[in-house]
Amino acid sequence: MDAKILTTLEYPKIINRLIGHASTTLGKARAEELRPVTGLEDVKLLLQATDEAYAADRLKGSAPFGGIADIRAPLHRARIGGTLNPAELLEIAFSSRGGRRIKKHIELIHEDHPIPMLSALAEGIGERKELEDAIFGCIDEQAEVMDSASTELASIRRELRTGESRIREKLESMIRSSSVQKMLQDAIITLRNDRYVIPVKQEYRGSFGGLVHDQSGSGATLFIEPEAIVAMNNKLRETKAAEQREIEKILQKLTALASEHVDELLVNQDLLAQLDFAFAKARLAHEMKATQPRMNDRGFLKLKRGRHPLIDKDQVVPLDVELGNQFTAIIVTGPNTGGKTVSLKTIGLLSLMAMSGLFVPAEEGSQLCVFDAIYADIGDEQSIEQSLSTFSSHLTNIIRILNAMTSKSLVLLDELGAGTDPAEGSALAIAILEHIHARGSRIVATTHYSELKAYAYNRKGVINASMEFDIATLSPTYRLLVGVPGRSNAFAIAERLGLQRSIIDTARGEVSEEDQRVESMIASLEENRLTAESERQSAETLRLEMERLRAKHEAERLRFEEQKEKLLEKAHEEARQAVAKAKREAEEIIAELRKLAMEEGASVKEHKLIEARRKLDEAEPAAKGPKKSKPSAGSAKPQKIGPGDEVIVYSLNQKGIVVDMHSSDATVQLGILKMKVSLDDMELVKAKPQEKAPPQPKASSSLKRTRDDNVRMELDLRGENLEEAIMEVDRFLDESFLSGFGQVYIIHGKGTGVLRTGIQQYLRKHSHVKSFRNGDYNEGGIGVTVAELK
Repeated sequence: MDAKILTTLEYPKIINRLIGHASTTLGKARAEELRPVTGLEDVKLLLQATDEAYAADRLKGSAPFGGIADIRAPLHRARIGGTLNPAELLEIAFSSRGGRRIKKHIELIHEDHPIPMLSALAEGIGERKELEDAIFGCIDEQAEVMDSASTELASIRRELRTGESRIREKLESMIRSSSVQKMLQDAIITLRNDRYVIPVKQEYRGSFGGLVHDQSGSGATLFIEPEAIVAMNNKLRETKAAEQREIEKILQKLTALASEHVDELLVNQDLLAQLDFAFAKARLAHEMKATQPRMNDRGFLKLKRGRHPLIDKDQVVPLDVELGNQFTAIIVTGPNTGGKTVSLKTIGLLSLMAMSGLFVPAEEGSQLCVFDAIYADIGDEQSIEQSLSTFSSHLTNIIRILNAMTSKSLVLLDELGAGTDPAEGSALAIAILEHIHARGSRIVATTHYSELKAYAYNRKGVINASMEFDIATLSPTYRLLVGVPGRSNAFAIAERLGLQRSIIDTARGEVSEEDQRVESMIASLEENRLTAESERQSAETLRLEMERLRAKHEAERLRFEEQKEKLLEKAHEEARQAVAKAKREAEEIIAELRKLAMEEGASVKEHKLIEARRKLDEAEPAAKGPKKSKPSAGSAKPQKIGPGDEVIVYSLNQKGIVVDMHSSDATVQLGILKMKVSLDDMELVKAKPQEKAPPQPKASSSLKRTRDDNVRMELDLRGENLEEAIMEVDRFLDESFLSGFGQVYIIHGKGTGVLRTGIQQYLRKHSHVKSFRNGDYNEGGIGVTVAELK
């Protein structure tokens, strides 16, 4: 990409802002080298890295790049055998530790939120903790070699401290002497050339022995090393030399250790640079409130409320523009100061940013194209040195663009054809636009010439546009209106400013009728656009309100579902507890019945069984559905109940057969039990079937019935043999059938089961028996057979 065009579109200013967000010198260097790329897949990879860093920055905050330095130069010197100083070795250790910290940070994020590209980069960072430990074990944070670096160094430094202490003691004893004090300028001990000296007055030089190492600027003070400590200073110098030799050995050892991992550490440097660069792009996106654009290579761009990133976001007017679908060229007309140039630069700069892998300040859903090049002729580049006029300067740039552009290029032209005769300039502008359009390049051009409005109107693939102007305030709104050509508004502005009406009318008369029709058409288009815009805003407001209501209703529905689930769960738990309680109580009742049976020889009194049954019914959990209840006295309907009728007894919730009727109650057969029940405590279920009239007897025969009038519904056969029992059953079934009973009870007991088996085999073949079954728990169980009659 041409560096001059990048500067014209202010791309370097974006790069400077990006550099400011890099945490390391490695990242800053990578950001400084950033340039737009022209491959779609390459751009997508760059944007993916930015997107992953953006997500990581949002989830876990800033990445910990502290301590990472550019150690490439020390590593190269270590490779060729040079010895690194403590500060350089310390930077290597800190950078290695920082790489491990960044690697762990990204791995933790990747576990919760997939960031595959950054994770792959982090995975490539090698870990050399043994190198870090070796360096940190020898060099402290002030880049000084520590005593613990080696036993030899510790011994030498102990000797140094001892020697220095002895020298100071000797000198302090000297300066405390009254005879010496009068010769001293100050009673202090200082260093000159790494040797301990004291300041002696010039006049006492002859009486004070020793070596002079320095003197003051005025010459009044001499810094003398007394003879008594010369040997001690010499010994101290030798010890310091030994210290330096030992330090050199330690540094050489550490450098050799680092040189073994030079290649790996250099790879780490490159990976850390890429990671810091990605996070810098993410932080720039946060600052600009930018979003990731969708990219294509088919020459299509669509900006939704795109903003120029270098203009204050509180002042910039968003730009909505689409190019490359229905039309490939936009001609923006209208007066100066309307924002045409800013719109042109916004389109170009955002395209460059997207092609560099940067997010753009626009709404979600914006699309941009990967062009093979972006060309721009913007601004007045008149050069006095080159003796070029404004027109010549623009034309020189345009000629260069025409020679270099392709069908995959974006061309931005500002004030096309300006700086020369209007007639010739407009004709030249149309010719240039036609040439670029024929080549298939995407064009956005601004111009003052009204002739270009007609060209854009008549040419397929070319569309007019203008910058909105508020007549009421005589000021531009800086909004780009695609599809509406620009108006001069000169007469309206002049009238608002107070120019005499007669002058304005005269001026109008000078304008050709065709131009007036064009202005009238533009005014009509503008009016229609404003109406459509107003309706669109109303529709948008209504849509947002509907979205809000829908979201509210959805939230309420979800809340209701949640409450319903909680209530159902609570109800299920209560039912479970009720069933558990009922089971416990039923077990207690069963145990009590068994106890009664054992105590009374299996002959349980009728009232005891009824009481046990009542307890069992009370222990049963209440049913969820509606259940029958005893009708109130006022609502009870008169009912005629007689013997043989089937009734339901409310208090027991059981069905039975009426055996006998009394004045206020009735005897009811409930299974094997008979009990008196109040007439108010029962309801007719099924009346006794009407008996058919017996046929008229024939003269030669007659039918006799010999049975007891008080027919019972149960037959007790316990203790009888099978043959006798069969005869009794046959008689009993005949009488019951004639009495109209629906079902009867045959009590044969449990015993060995012979009597039960024989009776049931007989019932299976009997003509009056519809079906039979063993008795229920409350009917006597397997000791009773219940037969249903036809």
